[in-house]
Amino acid sequence: MTPPPPPTELATSTTHGTARDSRQRTALPSEFEPRRLIRHAIQVAAIIGVLVLVALLAPGLGEVRRHLGDAKPAWIAVAVGFELLSCISYVLMFRPVFCRQMPWKTASQIGWSELAMGSIVPASGAAGLALGAWALVQGGMSPERVARRSVAFFLIKSSVNFVAVAVIGIAVALGLFGPDLSLWLTAFPAALSLLVISAILLLPRLGEGRPAPPEASRLKRGIAAARRSVIAGTRESVEIVKGGDPLVIVGALGYWAWDNAVLWATFHAFGANIDISIILLGYLIGQLGGLLPIPGGIGGIDGGLIGTLIVFGAPAAATAAAVLVYRVILFWLPLIGGAFAFVSLRRTLARDHEDIFTPC
Repeated sequence: MTPPPPPTELATSTTHGTARDSRQRTALPSEFEPRRLIRHAIQVAAIIGVLVLVALLAPGLGEVRRHLGDAKPAWIAVAVGFELLSCISYVLMFRPVFCRQMPWKTASQIGWSELAMGSIVPASGAAGLALGAWALVQGGMSPERVARRSVAFFLIKSSVNFVAVAVIGIAVALGLFGPDLSLWLTAFPAALSLLVISAILLLPRLGEGRPAPPEASRLKRGIAAARRSVIAGTRESVEIVKGGDPLVIVGALGYWAWDNAVLWATFHAFGANIDISIILLGYLIGQLGGLLPIPGGIGGIDGGLIGTLIVFGAPAAATAAAVLVYRVILFWLPLIGGAFAFVSLRRTLARDHEDIFTPC
């Protein structure tokens, strides 16, 4: 759920000819080469392994070890199933946002590849979108459309979390349901979420600005292109939502809801029945740790989630165990599925070249 940087290079490339020419300039970036990705995956797996060893061996964590030893396999299996549903929801949303004529097989290949990239590369949200952008441009979609729709896709996907925090925070603050929490933990996050939503809705009023003159520096051209992509993408995200495409709505809601459900299930795996409102409110704040440039967000997201959930009243030992298992599931399932998808995607693009997305 971490915000990507402006898709400067994508939008800038629209000034350099046709989609076919763009394909010549957008060979697989070095950071997406299989050998480098394998190194990233090993690095993140090693970090996760260290966290597990700390939980199992470090003094003072006896209660966490007791929880890990008493884990209920059935609930772990349920959590894995929920994560699978979250990944499928991502693919459901991906296709109609970028190209309704896209074959489902190709949409699955790109969507799962993005999810895998988000598991292993620093600034994971940006890396996944960048990989998808490369594939879409390779398949013949115009870089300008890719840049706009990447912004729209991210905003629609992320907006569900902010809307949920606003609605649930206000409801808990008013005492309509959930535990008795302070306004700082309910109304304040809700107000911040409403502020973010309002700012995004007002963003198109800034206008796309004037194109940079040909003699402008690369930085200025990039900034101008990024502004056009962000403003146009924001406007298109509103139009897409207003269009009411069922797959977009179901996909966006499902991606968020099932991911929250994974955390809910891992708590149950350790016998902790945490109020769902605490999980939903703590989820967004805890995920902000993913903004740190750490491989796979390991440490940033974990620390953010554990700290936030404890502040909201979740028991410390059960929370540490639940979040650790949650992160292991979030790492391995998208990575395994995405690895197969990425290999298949490269074969598809090598075979079909830029003809896949030409009608889009």
